[in-house]
Amino acid sequence: MVTFDQFLEMGLALPSATERLTWETEVTLRVGEKIFAMASPDSGRACVKATREEQAALLAAAPGTYAAAPYVGRYGWVLVDLGRVGTEELRELVIEAWRSTAPKRTVRKFDGDRAT
Repeated sequence: MVTFDQFLEMGLALPSATERLTWETEVTLRVGEKIFAMASPDSGRACVKATREEQAALLAAAPGTYAAAPYVGRYGWVLVDLGRVGTEELRELVIEAWRSTAPKRTVRKFDGDRAT
């Protein structure tokens, strides 16, 4: 089980990531103006950016944990049940969502720092 605060901490630990309250209830995690993940503090769910292939694999592997996100699911975004996902699994999903959004130079530096 992952809490909203843990989710937020995972996202904000990434280089250049910021949070912004959007639509009055959603906390969006961003790199610049681009959103890579979002959640509402009381919903028990988070939404992360993914490819359509990643989305299909997650939904097939654990349909009780993952679902296509409302509105943006057709682009690959995944809705994650925070009560059913493991901490490390969510961390990897958030990192991959950030990686697909952040500038390539920032991603290369992040990857280099993790390798050392």
